[in-house]
Amino acid sequence: MSINFYAEDVPLPTINQEQVREWIHRVAADYGKRTGEISYEFCSDEKILETNRQFLQHDYYTDIITFDYTSGNKIAGDIIISLDTVRTNAEKFQTEYNEELHRTIIHGILHLCGINDKGPGEREIMEACENKALAMLKTIEKE
Repeated sequence: MSINFYAEDVPLPTINQEQVREWIHRVAADYGKRTGEISYEFCSDEKILETNRQFLQHDYYTDIITFDYTSGNKIAGDIIISLDTVRTNAEKFQTEYNEELHRTIIHGILHLCGINDKGPGEREIMEACENKALAMLKTIEKE
């Protein structure tokens, strides 16, 4: 079991990696899951667009792409996050960059836990799960 953070064509964001790993473990456990191999790759808009085109045949920018390798109750996957879009979303939603970054980080984990956000009513469920997870992170930061 490992959770790793990489950056391609952007600097690695300043996050407390140990705290984020603990947070991911706790969020997964909250959904009855264990963590397996999880890899985060932070990148630019151009890199995520290239990935979107190559693997998903989507011709648009996005903040996150999650490749799910979950087996049973052990979550695993590659999570690609565009820091450019995270910054744009923070401005758009008038939130702090770090909060938006952490929301995006946990969004991928929630997908691996089986929570979707494309169908009717699913976006609201995902947002509620993100908010619950962000509250959990605040608790961990105080420990």
